[in-house]
Amino acid sequence: MKNYLYTGLLLFTGIQLQAQSVLKLEDAVKIALEKNYDIKIAANNLKINETNSSSGNAGMLPSVNATIVNTNSLQNITQTQGDGSQKSLNGAKNLNLNYGVGLDWTIFDGMKMFAKREQLKVLQKQGEADLKMTIFTKISDLYTTYFDLVQQQQQLAALDTALVISNQRLNTAQNRFTIGKASKLEVLNAQVDLNTDTSSHLVQLETYLNTKIKLNEILARDSATEFKVIDEITIDDKLVLQDLKAMAEKQNVQLQALILAKNSSELQLKQVKSGRYPTIKINSGYNFSHTEASLGFVTQSQGRGLTYGFSAALPLFNGFYQSRNEKIAKFQLDNANLVVQKQQTALDSQLGSAFQSYQTNMQLTKVEEKNVSIAKQNLDITLAKFKIGTITPIEYRTAQLNYVQALVRFSNAKFHTKLYEISLKELSGSLGF
Repeated sequence: MKNYLYTGLLLFTGIQLQAQSVLKLEDAVKIALEKNYDIKIAANNLKINETNSSSGNAGMLPSVNATIVNTNSLQNITQTQGDGSQKSLNGAKNLNLNYGVGLDWTIFDGMKMFAKREQLKVLQKQGEADLKMTIFTKISDLYTTYFDLVQQQQQLAALDTALVISNQRLNTAQNRFTIGKASKLEVLNAQVDLNTDTSSHLVQLETYLNTKIKLNEILARDSATEFKVIDEITIDDKLVLQDLKAMAEKQNVQLQALILAKNSSELQLKQVKSGRYPTIKINSGYNFSHTEASLGFVTQSQGRGLTYGFSAALPLFNGFYQSRNEKIAKFQLDNANLVVQKQQTALDSQLGSAFQSYQTNMQLTKVEEKNVSIAKQNLDITLAKFKIGTITPIEYRTAQLNYVQALVRFSNAKFHTKLYEISLKELSGSLGF
């Protein structure tokens, strides 16, 4: 019965993997760029910034308004004429109608509108940087999860191997017991070890399936979508720290976003300083008027015509409000410069640390690759000796575990090397997709 369970587990895993199509990394990236929700939200935010970046939003264009005002009244009126006589009328109706088109245009505001226009352009670039940062973050998450899945798949294969070996050992022990060359204890120990390996396989299968669900979430598709990934992790072993630092200075998306924020602070200071200069506006319009009165010398009048003029205002004193705002804007600009410098220092540190870990794991990968080869040779020799009864089951089990653990360590080492490679490329802005 236990053998049936083991066989069924292997068949279930094998059929599942064989029936699924291979999701290549480049295809996964394409799906994420098209469907990931965070990327879509960042793209919409960029469209908002693009829409806001206009001359009109900066206050550089005139405003034109059509207006109409209609005022009516009912009054009891008594008028005293010049000769002393009086006229009275109860419920006298009065009408005053004005309508027309007017233009107002600020033609000078201390260059504030031009600084505002430049700031809106910077904000648009910040939106582009935010979108790029979101893409880099999500694609980095995708890479990490994808290669984690490759690792999980490799570990499943290693545990499949362990199950095969344990089943062979159990069959050998049962045959030896049948012909009287082994005790029942040897069979029971082999069965316990097979059960242990089956349990480990089930736990690993659960981790593998949960990681698939996570990758489907990043791709914004049904969590039950079936697929499998490639079998091997390829490492880029050509990374050079100085080249990565040079690229990071120009391409790190977080650093570029902070530099844009500093530029925005500079333009904000210019806008604040414009408050010291006069504001000049011109206005013009063409208006129509119509007036009616029930009592008086003029009972009806009409008019139409062009109006024009200008206005100017110069702030002389506003309770030191201008000076206070300028000081605050300067402090904000100083902080923006400090944040850029802090990020540059942190970026240098992160690159140095990640590169050191990248090199260490590269060496570990080479060591573990040799260990796999040695452990496989040891297992083959041990298996041959076990079949002829020259070594104990414990020695055989030890060789089996050493081989499986070597496979797992080799898979882990490659995966962690890949993680640091991804981190270095993300920091340097060279994560290809």
